[in-house]
Parts: sequence; C-alpha cells; structure tokens
Amino acid sequence: MKTGKLPENVLKRSVLRQIHTGSETVQNGAGIGRDCAILAFSGKEGIAASMQEGLVAAQGEAFTDPAASEPALTIGTLIQRCANNLAAGGARPSAAMVTLLLPERAQEAEVKALMAEAAEKCRELYMEILGGQTRTTKGADAVLAVVTGFGRMRGADPADAVPKSGDSKEPPFGDGSRKGAVRGKRASLPGQDVVLSKWIGLEGTALLAKGNRARLLKRYPAYLVEEAEGFGRYLSIVPEAEIAADFGIGAMHDASEGGILGALWELAEGAGVGLSIDMRKLPLRQETVEVCECCGVNPYELLAGGCLIMTAQDGPGLAAALEREGIPAALVGKVTEGNDRILINGDEIRYMDRPKRDGVYGFWESRDLLPRE
Repeated sequence: MKTGKLPENVLKRSVLRQIHTGSETVQNGAGIGRDCAILAFSGKEGIAASMQEGLVAAQGEAFTDPAASEPALTIGTLIQRCANNLAAGGARPSAAMVTLLLPERAQEAEVKALMAEAAEKCRELYMEILGGQTRTTKGADAVLAVVTGFGRMRGADPADAVPKSGDSKEPPFGDGSRKGAVRGKRASLPGQDVVLSKWIGLEGTALLAKGNRARLLKRYPAYLVEEAEGFGRYLSIVPEAEIAADFGIGAMHDASEGGILGALWELAEGAGVGLSIDMRKLPLRQETVEVCECCGVNPYELLAGGCLIMTAQDGPGLAAALEREGIPAALVGKVTEGNDRILINGDEIRYMDRPKRDGVYGFWESRDLLPRE
C-alpha cells in the first residue's frame, strides 16, 4: 500500500469492522470523521484522547533528506494536530504523551532538540508532557514519533461533544446563540450551514514551500514564498473551536490529511448526511494557488491543517462571531438529506469522490521528476 492514510474501503473493512466496543464508558470511539475518542466516567466528567504519528525532524528540516520515504514533520506539528483533534471534539487540550522510535544512527543532540521542541509546543498550548517512550530500534530508518493527546471535556455532558453515525435524528447542540443553548448530542442535521475557518491547504502549503523554496524563488517574489513558508502560524484551530462551541453548533471536524475535500467527506460520512458545497466559496490563499501550481498539487486535496469545518443552524451568525475575534470564516454550503455529496462550481455540478491520497505524498514521490534547479 502507498504512503499515507489507508483508503476508506480498506479502513472500514479491515480496521473498523474488527473493533467492537460495548462499554458504556466509551462515548465516542473509532469511526470515520471522528477527531478523538471520548471516555465518560462517574457523574458528567469526561476525557478525550487523540493520537498522531509521523516521521519527524528538527524544525526547518522537512523535505531535506532525499532518502526518507516521506516528508518529515516537526514534533510540534504532531502535538498541534492532537490539540486540534481534541478541540474539534469539544475538549480542552491538557496533556500529551510522546514516543520516539529512533534509528541506530540517531545522536543524543537530536533527541534533546526534539524533546525541547515538544516541551515548547506544549507550553504554548498549556499542555503537560506526561511521559512516553524513547527507544532505538533496527526497524527505523528515520525518527518516528507517536503523540497521544488528552483533554478534558468542556461541556456538562461528554455526549454533547461530537457527532456519531446515526445521530442525525438528535437535536442540534445549541440554538444558534451563545445564550440559552439547548444541550443535546451534537449532530450535523439537514438544513444546517457549513462554515470553514481561515483557509484551506495551509499546512500543505507551508510544507511544499519549505521543500521547494529554490524553485519557487525562480518563479515568484521572495515575499510570496516567505509568506507561504510561514503558514504554520495558522495551524491551531483551538480558538475557533472554543468560539464555535460557545456559540452553538451542530458538529466540528478538523481538516487535515486528504485536504478539504477529504475532510468534508469524512464529516458527512460520519454523520450519515449529504452535503452541497460551493467550490468558489472555499477560502483559498493566493500563495497556496501559486505553490500548488508550481508543485503540481491539487489545493483541494492538500494537507488542510488550520481549517476547522463547522455545521450550524445560523451559519452567518457563527461566521460573524468568528470574524469579531479576528478569525476569518466562510459560509460554503449546506448539510442535506440523504447521502449525496455535491460540489457546485458555477454551472458545473458533480459528486464528491471518496477521499484521495494527500497531494503532498504525490509531490514527494515525484520530486526527482521535476526540473532541477
């Protein structure tokens, strides 16, 4: 199988169907479009957990090792992804456990730098590092990190937090205003608006710009390339998730690998609903357009970390609430009855495909085929 997420049909057939959860403690477990697992204990307390993994390198070293099987991330990115998943699930990120699997050639200075970066990112997010594992193994040809994030549920009832498949008959979480929210299981319901925060393709744009800097500078001005490289500053969706939860929403989903189209599909698939999305309204930075054109990547299928998908009865009101806090937001479509996921682009209407492999992997594998500097 190719690098990246498992295809959805393989995930359903060979992973999800093997998982059987019967415990009442598990409020939300494995499934399509679920950002984190939620455990509820005595009373109304609940804890959420999310895991992220990947090859990692020190800051600024992504895309620099031609022998690596995939582009390296930073360990801070993995921690941020966990925090984003937790926030999208309705939890406040609180702690993380970090596992590092090291190749035999790894040096102590590299381990120290990675853990210093992890500690700094956790301080930034008000999270604690609880522990983890660090070990050398013959099975690793690069540093592999596994981060597990934990968060405390924000609501009075953990069941309020995230949508589950089949929840479409339940009332929405909130009444479209910050006051008088009606508690109930969150769900994406037909008729709700679909709202996106910030822009799509942010995380992938930053990775591609850093790994293709020399080539980009031959085509574009330095200020554009530097701005694209700096998109990592937008990757946290924690602020908008908290605003959305207070406002009153149907559901949230953290866009990431597979791009915005993959994330929209996952949201709809997990909730068992359809979508009608206006492609022209999907917020896209010009820097992303230029970088993707140079690298031969579809921006709609590119790592979309930093963008939060939200559904709400009052989409314009939610977008306005986010804008008041300085967070760009766009109303891009509607949740619909049935299972049809429709993309509208002017007069063209087509069905959304199942999530595809993220474009960043295709670029990585074809980089030797691109013109040399």
